[in-house]
Amino acid sequence: MADERKSSTGLVAVLLGRLDIVTAVSSALVVFVVYIFGRAIYDLYFGPLRKYPGPKLAAVSRFPFFWAAYNGDIHTWVSAQHAKYGKVVRITPTDLSYIDGQAWKDVYGHRIGTTGNIPKDPKFYGSAPNGVPSLVHGIDDPAHSRVRKIFANAFSDKALKEQEVLFKTYVDMLFGVLKQGTKKDPSKAFNMVNLYNFTTFDIMGKLTFGEDLKLLEKNEYDPWVAVIFQGVKENSRARAMRNFPLFITLEPYISGEAMNKKRIAHFNYSADRVDHRLAAKSDQPDIWNLVMRQKERYGLSVGEMHSNASLFMLAGTETTATLLSGVTFHLLKNPDKLAKLTTEIRTAFATEEDITIESLAQLKYLHGCLEEGLRMYPPVPVGFPRTVPAEGATICGDFIPGGTSVCLSQWAAYESELNFTSPKAFMPERWLDDERFAGDDKSVFQPFSYGPRNCLGKNLAYHEMRIILATVLWQFDLELCPESTAWADQKVYTLWDKPPLMCTLHPIRDV
Repeated sequence: MADERKSSTGLVAVLLGRLDIVTAVSSALVVFVVYIFGRAIYDLYFGPLRKYPGPKLAAVSRFPFFWAAYNGDIHTWVSAQHAKYGKVVRITPTDLSYIDGQAWKDVYGHRIGTTGNIPKDPKFYGSAPNGVPSLVHGIDDPAHSRVRKIFANAFSDKALKEQEVLFKTYVDMLFGVLKQGTKKDPSKAFNMVNLYNFTTFDIMGKLTFGEDLKLLEKNEYDPWVAVIFQGVKENSRARAMRNFPLFITLEPYISGEAMNKKRIAHFNYSADRVDHRLAAKSDQPDIWNLVMRQKERYGLSVGEMHSNASLFMLAGTETTATLLSGVTFHLLKNPDKLAKLTTEIRTAFATEEDITIESLAQLKYLHGCLEEGLRMYPPVPVGFPRTVPAEGATICGDFIPGGTSVCLSQWAAYESELNFTSPKAFMPERWLDDERFAGDDKSVFQPFSYGPRNCLGKNLAYHEMRIILATVLWQFDLELCPESTAWADQKVYTLWDKPPLMCTLHPIRDV
């Protein structure tokens, strides 16, 4: 009997223990649900951003924004919200998206009489593998100003004109690839996305490392360059996951080990080539000769050289090739615009030697086509988020509380009827004083960003875009292949996820 009583007592204790666990778990779940529900009510009706329009679910949860970003639909989702709600939209409980031109000045411009510019949102920007800030990653205002002064001279219009022979060398190599291909097979289709990438990467490799990557020569991607494209999508999805605090904590442990190794290997490739270039003591007029002249004056470290060289190889290459791909597609979809541009180019230049940086800058319709390409297909279609400092900031006439993440969403702004007449039509004339577009809000158009942290490579991009596009159109008639007719319908993972742009080319002169 005693044993039976002990057994019964033990069973009761176990049951009571389990009941306590169930009760504790149930209580925790109730508290969690009450907290979530209460937080949602607060964010929706009492929070500091309650007056800003947007989807109600997005006002109480980061999930809609995350889901759109993770699946590559962030550009169309944000654009749809602005079409429904107006020039400022609440896209998460703590994030506002703008498509108002004034936001460029208020969010990204100089802030006079304050503690500094609105800082970058750390959820969006990562860091260089060596932990040293670059012009984009993790750098404060004083350090950014110091480093930018060093590189600004290397990317000035004057310095880049000294590189004209270099630009033309690689444009001639591109021409050679196209010439040989059309001679062997007049019906051959070329993937212009790849060819534009090969050209811009070879140019930037020569500028940054003093040696090209031989992509045009091999007519294929170097494994090191391929890693860049593989990482863009994965990094974008990881960035989307940072909307959840738990992921930020666990990110170092759940990021793919193989991808991290590739990221480090890619960085080391850049760093090794910088070291090789510095040791070579070459007198060629590339970035590093201009940088080294001011190294002591501004105190540029080797670590800063490494982190910025890695940055240049993405920011100064893929984005330019992206625009060239986009403007080529839109020209081929609009034969009348293409005819007008080719007539301008072929009338202006009797020989290929006449196509120079200085003469290209005089072609007005070419300029209009590039601007319209940047509007319809901006290389970075998403916004660059900034976090409002604790003291708050005034944006577009309204006081925004500290801690709010704010950005101007480029693609949404450029395709909005609130800013542009016939925004979905490719109309280079809108940049040429055509009265039909007098009501366009050109102030919202800042494809190279705005303010003290705008794109340092703007001059380089325009020189490359002009000389590459003009030379191709001077030499060839292009025709879009059927499989690429819907090419612009793309996903976005921070950058466009571009499929092949297949074209046939027909020489118009003896090549």
